[in-house]
Amino acid sequence: MTMMEEMGQRAKVASEVVAQLTTKQKNDALLKMADALLADQTAILEANGADLVNAKQMPAKFVDRLRLTEQRIKDMATGLKTVATLDDPVAKVDRGWVNYAGLEILQQRVPLGVVGIIFEARPNVTADATALTLKSGNAVILRGGKEAYQSNQAIVSCLRGALKEAGLPQDTVQLVSDPRHAVATEMMRLNDYIDVLIPRGGKGLISRVVETATVPVIETGAGNCHIFVDQSADPEMAKAIVVNAKVQRPSVCNAAEKLLIHAGAAKKQLPDLVAALIEHGVEVRGDERAREIVPGLVSATKEDWDTEYNDLIMAIKVVDSLDEAIQWINQHSTHHSEAIITNEIARGREFQKRINSACVYVNASTRFTDGGEFGFGAEIGISTQKLHARGPMGLAQLTTIKYEITGNGQIRQ
Repeated sequence: MTMMEEMGQRAKVASEVVAQLTTKQKNDALLKMADALLADQTAILEANGADLVNAKQMPAKFVDRLRLTEQRIKDMATGLKTVATLDDPVAKVDRGWVNYAGLEILQQRVPLGVVGIIFEARPNVTADATALTLKSGNAVILRGGKEAYQSNQAIVSCLRGALKEAGLPQDTVQLVSDPRHAVATEMMRLNDYIDVLIPRGGKGLISRVVETATVPVIETGAGNCHIFVDQSADPEMAKAIVVNAKVQRPSVCNAAEKLLIHAGAAKKQLPDLVAALIEHGVEVRGDERAREIVPGLVSATKEDWDTEYNDLIMAIKVVDSLDEAIQWINQHSTHHSEAIITNEIARGREFQKRINSACVYVNASTRFTDGGEFGFGAEIGISTQKLHARGPMGLAQLTTIKYEITGNGQIRQ
């Protein structure tokens, strides 16, 4: 039996125990985990420091994702505590009815079982994923990027210790220690043990998992997000939203990467928008029409329109209509998050109905696409597909349904 098979087997056993826990047992364990993170803060930061030393050659945008601070560890602990306050998704019956034959049919929400998560250098995912999978009654196998291995190991060790203290199976959360691609591939094909696989990372990672895995996959993450400044947009609102969506944390998937602006607003608003972005250190690229209005912009290439920068870079396109903006976004988006800035609510509603993305905003920043911001406590990822889950994935998306049917001797004629 291989290492991955052994991990899968242990996770399966743990998942059967966790699925039967009471809400109180799960909540008590989550609170112990939160306390353990804070108590072990020094060791976690030391491990993260070692990872950061080894990551000197990584681009700055990836180092930001990797870096832990006291505040980020506090945020992780707060996330665990928040999940403990949320309703238990498996402690309720979705609906029930009696059919023509007198059978009592209950639609019950149940855990998925064992969740596998493959993610890049984001140690906070380790705590978020553990919190959500435990509360929803699942076990989890984590495979983080090698750049964050020591950080992830320290966090998982801390969380497993808290599980032991709570009297629960430590194998409710496990970390794959072998960084080889062959081991990751084996994990993607561990159908006998893993019920669903969730990749969190860039386009390359997600594509590899989707193309390689035989375990069912929920696609998450890639965010080529757009903002469309409509003809009637309030200039100050547009400026505030565009700058926030691009600048507040440019390395994450809900940061805006492209700006479309209506030709009727471009001459008046585009110079100020570009100046505000440049003031915040953004490299601004533009199509031919944008560069005619604001000379000196970097010329946008064909590749720009399909690129998720995860950096202080934004490309701008001038369009002639709402229809053109919608068609362009649906063609080039990764179907993550898009926004329209407009004073005409009917146009905003049309944008929301016709844009084929998981989250569509009117007059708000794309940075709100987040499980915590949506009230989910934390998130397992942001799904950009349509089956089973879409958008920020919280507790409900880590469950499925089964039907419990009770009769008194009925047979089908």
